[in-house]
Amino acid sequence: MSVRELSVIYIREEVIDMCSPQAGMAALVSVQGAVDYFGKQQQAKAQQAAQARDIALERRRLGREQTGQLLQKSQQEIAEARKAEQMALEQRAIESRGIVAMSEGAFTQEAVQKDLIAQYGRISEASIKQKQARDLGFQLATEEAGYRSQQEIARLDRPIYRPNLGLSLLETGVKAARTYREFSS
Repeated sequence: MSVRELSVIYIREEVIDMCSPQAGMAALVSVQGAVDYFGKQQQAKAQQAAQARDIALERRRLGREQTGQLLQKSQQEIAEARKAEQMALEQRAIESRGIVAMSEGAFTQEAVQKDLIAQYGRISEASIKQKQARDLGFQLATEEAGYRSQQEIARLDRPIYRPNLGLSLLETGVKAARTYREFSS
């Protein structure tokens, strides 16, 4: 049997044995105080368990979000590497055609080849800058997700009211005495 059940049985027996209705009412108020205390204690435990569960869920959500961001970044880098490889192959093909044309005596091809090399350099430089900007964006998005998660955890981790046994006993005693006095008059 729990402490609550034992106290209820004991108080019921005491109420039956008592002759005065004042004492009986005071005992009932005492039982109500004990039940209230245990109820508040159970509510605090349930709230604490729910908070722990919600915080764990938020941490898992953040992990999934960051994993998704990493996968997206990885896919973009693979696509960029393939694109750069394709550009390099095209550039080599253009350069080799230019060399063949220059060897045949067409000096105008040299200017075209220099222009193509310059274009390739600008494209490569733009690609590098774009990658740097995307990496910075990824870093900022990851940090932002972390900040949002911290704010959500702080919102979830609110203080839990825990009943104080001493104060509860004192409050119940005062109520019982007041009830006894009311029924005595």
